[in-house]
Amino acid sequence: MLAVLATTVPGATAQAASPVPDLRADVNQDGRVDTAGSTDEAGEDTWTPGRGAVFLPNLDDDERRCRLLPGDLDRIDPAVDERLAACHDAADDRVNGAADEADLAPLRVRPMPVSDAATGRVTVPDEHRSRVRVFVRGADGRLTALHGPLTAHQLRAGVELALEGRDIVRDRGRWNGEVTVSLSVTDRGRSGVDRVRMKVAPVLVQHDLQRAESVFAAKPGKGSGIVPGFVGTGYEPTQWRPFADSLLRAAAESGLGRENVTFTAGTPGWWRDIWRQDMVEPGVVSMPAPGGRTHGMRVLLRAPVLWPATEDGRPSTLSRSARLLYRDFRGPGVGVVQQFTTDRPAGVEDLQNFTGNFESVPPYPGHPQGRIVYGTAPHRSPDPSFVRMLEAQGQQKPIAIDTSWLIVGHTDETVHVVRADNARGWTLMVSDPRLAERLLREAAARGEGGRRLFADTDAPDKPTVNALLADEKFLRDNEDSARRVDGQVATLLRETGLSEHELVRVPVLYVKGRIDPSAPEERAIAFSPGIANGLSLSDRHYAAPDPHGPRVGGVDLFRAATERALARQGVRVHWVEDFLWAHLAGGEVHCATNALRDTSGNAPWWKP
Repeated sequence: MLAVLATTVPGATAQAASPVPDLRADVNQDGRVDTAGSTDEAGEDTWTPGRGAVFLPNLDDDERRCRLLPGDLDRIDPAVDERLAACHDAADDRVNGAADEADLAPLRVRPMPVSDAATGRVTVPDEHRSRVRVFVRGADGRLTALHGPLTAHQLRAGVELALEGRDIVRDRGRWNGEVTVSLSVTDRGRSGVDRVRMKVAPVLVQHDLQRAESVFAAKPGKGSGIVPGFVGTGYEPTQWRPFADSLLRAAAESGLGRENVTFTAGTPGWWRDIWRQDMVEPGVVSMPAPGGRTHGMRVLLRAPVLWPATEDGRPSTLSRSARLLYRDFRGPGVGVVQQFTTDRPAGVEDLQNFTGNFESVPPYPGHPQGRIVYGTAPHRSPDPSFVRMLEAQGQQKPIAIDTSWLIVGHTDETVHVVRADNARGWTLMVSDPRLAERLLREAAARGEGGRRLFADTDAPDKPTVNALLADEKFLRDNEDSARRVDGQVATLLRETGLSEHELVRVPVLYVKGRIDPSAPEERAIAFSPGIANGLSLSDRHYAAPDPHGPRVGGVDLFRAATERALARQGVRVHWVEDFLWAHLAGGEVHCATNALRDTSGNAPWWKP
């Protein structure tokens, strides 16, 4: 829409023509600003899906100028986390190279006839000044931050501008992501203004059917610092080599090169914190680019996990292991966001804040970007500011399921997305304690009750099939866990429209206990490795924790049941040895790994 006229300033001559500014943005979302025609004019002062300019939150580090200081990975000081999060391309008022320029949204001021007395100003509302920054192309060809007025010469020649987003949306009650950019021109006592409405790209969380482009996991470090596993304290992960070798073999068989699987150790103080899934949830932001392409960057959402203040006076700080995100990942095309609050209401529990508790389902009718799934309960919930940030993206409406009955309490313990030959192309794999018990009873009925679980591991306890079936408390715990999984499934079926018969069920036995003997109630954890708690390498390759189930006739009953169930969906299982590296600490393959995935197939979020 062309400019509207402002009121006449007292003292102006009757003959003076009012200036007609024309500010253009990529309103038609084709990656270009149309200054010759009118395709970017209609509706430019509002934003609606399919019609409205988009800009990125420019949170990557294209020139790798953000560095960790010596000791940053170890220092127990919240100021370290604040400093690391504050460094990114939008933190300064310069364009950090050609790659950074590509992260800016184009704006144009069309040439206009004005007198030598004319001036122009490009502004955003005061409340949005901290959200965006405007750059202007100078005579030398460089983009520099726009701090003053546009001159008459610039207005007559036309002006190239660019908009930089300085943050994501974190709370829609404070900011909905939209910004109005105004161009006002005053010439000989009269003025005019034109406006365009723009919207920051939301963070879209990746999902497990997207092909893994890289996988990362931990490896052993040195030192005596004690970092708890999910279960108990002071557990030292062992037998990393079998874990690493089997993970590398699975990756290779899926087509992922060795150079795309990395293992890093933490510092001596906390290397036992091996849970790479639980320090970050990867996402992506994107905007239209020329030629029908999209341009974007990864945004890694750091887990809002707080280690509590210590008795010797050291302050509460975010989990130090996640500082690896700033060392190993932040850079060109990759930014890191942390969102948390220390002022937490009753019921918030940090186990719920690990990002293994935040997963997603792929797109389906009514939800073109899919949906986030997370675990919560009134008495045991994640950081509300982190959930509010996820909701504020406005694209992947969260589904909440009850994970409070689990010791660890994460969604990835019981459900996982897998491909399917159904209308939507995917379904859910779910842990099934009853299936696991039925397999034990079938083995006993065949006279194989003396077979041991975990026989080929160094597990401290290797019960026989008969011993488990004779343990009444164990059977009660397992059945109670099955009922709890039933509740999760009911919620997921209701929210996604999946049918019960579409689910893929895999055998997992559960047991109940307490981390703290003084805890008011027992909670459940996978007794046999949680097969659903694995890593999808692609839609057809799944790296699962080896269940080490009872072997009958040389066949692992739990393995065989899983392979049959997933083969019906066209998915190949790759078994990963994680029993002593992760399982006995309360996690599995998924918890101990993470992946950056190919999100190029995402539907454009800006379209209706």
